[in-house]
Amino acid sequence: MINSSSILSLYSRLAIAISVIAFTACKNDPKEIDALVGKQAIQEDRAEDVTIIYSEHGKSRIRMFATEFIRNEIAKPPFVDMRKGLKVEFFDDSMNIESTLTAMYARWYEGKGNVLIRDSVVVVNKKGETLRTEELIWNQDVRKFYTEKFVRINTPAQVMYGDGLEANEDFSWYRIKNPKGTVRVNKEEMPE
Repeated sequence: MINSSSILSLYSRLAIAISVIAFTACKNDPKEIDALVGKQAIQEDRAEDVTIIYSEHGKSRIRMFATEFIRNEIAKPPFVDMRKGLKVEFFDDSMNIESTLTAMYARWYEGKGNVLIRDSVVVVNKKGETLRTEELIWNQDVRKFYTEKFVRINTPAQVMYGDGLEANEDFSWYRIKNPKGTVRVNKEEMPE
């Protein structure tokens, strides 16, 4: 016959055995975890099909669409990557689109107010002028675009080329740093 003290003793031994097995089985090697997950995946917050509206003094200034939005706050400096394409619309005070920007990749350094834009960069203003380049830096604080790379600007009247550019964010004003090719000039603008 089995008495209650022997059942209690059996349960105690069984509980201790399970605890020992569980404790030794839960030991994980950090190298194995890093290999499975990867440190970068732990540092990143991901989202897909993101729309961001940036406003200033109660007025919407920018609307950005990103297919993939990846934030890394642990990196020095922290950044947000948009690796699968983006579109940005810049608005005037009446919410009319002043210009649009599209590209395949961008890295936004939120704390510094700079965005590095790369790969098939196209900016179109409301006059129908189109800028094409492979790299553009957008400084949010001064609201300007910069590049030292090759640029091509198509206007309704001509095509301009050069190395380097400075422009305001609505692309209504721009200056090609090292222009190349033929540039049309109105007769009235020619010195005598």
